[in-house]
Amino acid sequence: MSWGCCVAPQTPLALAEVNSARVVDIIALHLYYADMNECPPGTLTVQVLSALHSVEVRLEARLDPIGLSLAKLGALAKLAAAPEPLPLRTLAELCACVRSNITQLVDRLEADKLVVRTDDPQDRRSVRAALTPEGRARHAAGMRILEEAEQELLARLSPDQQRELPPLLDVLRAWV
Repeated sequence: MSWGCCVAPQTPLALAEVNSARVVDIIALHLYYADMNECPPGTLTVQVLSALHSVEVRLEARLDPIGLSLAKLGALAKLAAAPEPLPLRTLAELCACVRSNITQLVDRLEADKLVVRTDDPQDRRSVRAALTPEGRARHAAGMRILEEAEQELLARLSPDQQRELPPLLDVLRAWV
């Protein structure tokens, strides 16, 4: 799962085929180990990845009606936080993706009229990306959607679990 700006697109059919195969494998593993009263190796890893994937799918579905994806929202967020238009190479670094991917993403954002490209006054070979007024509005709408989704997710947890979750996520993040 990636919250950055470079999520590889996958068709729903391809995801369904991969997920179906994974589900069958996971069920088979659980049935095999159920008799032995043990957890199969990697079960926690599979559960974490499955949970993250479920959250990602839900967020993508919530953003879709306003024409955004997590990748687009991630790039808009980086541009919104910047005090001035960003060179594409800087945007790529902030989004943790390669320049060719950021170029394609900015192409899509520009086609949606959320971003404009401008010349870089310090480097004629470089191009900068800047948010349009519509890009700022769509970024704000996307962030509201994420906040609502986060509240829905947290509502499923007890107050103790809500307090414990961020430090646990920090531990997992530090492992990488």
